[in-house]
Amino acid sequence: MSTHTDERPALLSWLVLYLKGVCMGAADAVPGVSGGTIALVTGIYERLISAVTAITPERIRRVLTGISPKHRNDAVTALREIDVGFLIVLGAGIATAIITVTRVLTVAIDQQPVPTFGFFFGLIAASAVVLYAQVSLDSPRQLVAAAAGFTVAFVASGTVGSALGNSLPVTVVTGAIAVSAMILPGISGSLLLLLLGQYEYMTTALSQFVDTLIDVARGGPVSALVEPGTIVVAFIAGALVGLFTIAHIVRWALEHYRRETLAFLVSLIAGALRAPVVKTSEKLAELGQTWSVELFGIFALAALGGAILVLLVDRYTMVIEP
Repeated sequence: MSTHTDERPALLSWLVLYLKGVCMGAADAVPGVSGGTIALVTGIYERLISAVTAITPERIRRVLTGISPKHRNDAVTALREIDVGFLIVLGAGIATAIITVTRVLTVAIDQQPVPTFGFFFGLIAASAVVLYAQVSLDSPRQLVAAAAGFTVAFVASGTVGSALGNSLPVTVVTGAIAVSAMILPGISGSLLLLLLGQYEYMTTALSQFVDTLIDVARGGPVSALVEPGTIVVAFIAGALVGLFTIAHIVRWALEHYRRETLAFLVSLIAGALRAPVVKTSEKLAELGQTWSVELFGIFALAALGGAILVLLVDRYTMVIEP
């Protein structure tokens, strides 16, 4: 009897953690709301940061040597130091939500680009407003950092996407950059993808990969998995590289130059407001349409909805934070 009693709370805690991962993944799938913010709201942010930054080449080496019986205990210890159970369950929730939400967004971007990108605009705009309230711009260095962040994002929103293209090396780099947003409560990985012109490409590739995987499970040709699978694997490989490089660089910058780094990052969000407008214009051009008063109204209404969502999340964050 006691065994079952002990197991139920453990299973319930894992289920709750999985659901928190689902919430994080849903946030990460849309530009604007950060999965890190959701982690903060749900009370797992500190544990997430500790687990992510605990993944080091040395610990990975110790885990891999666990195939030898004499090193097995040390491998288990390394896995516990990484908090692997926490990361697996949380990661499963994140993956579930990302796969589900991106499939919906792929259709929404194609069929309803104006309200979809309008919603993104609202998410981004409200995130910038909320975060600017927490950033001080009272020194020349902070002002320079803010100006640099805004300029980089504004320019990138209009030109970088088309200039970068969609090659595998670009996919690896964008994966590395996007994963760095995991440690930032205010920055969304999807926002960085949108900024780099890779958001629509990656959501489409992921949806195609899942669809093809389902077809293969039903007896379809495995060869069909190669193209979308290569893109997904390249992105994941970049994300793993980012865990050991960019994420640690960002954390170092926050520890040593916190105010300047935050000013740069928040201004990056403000500058990225150009991206949803540019993407909407591109989609309308593809459909043979142009902006009209009606479309402006739809865009603004969707943006209002996105902004309200961010403000609600921020309200709960303020309640939970000490």
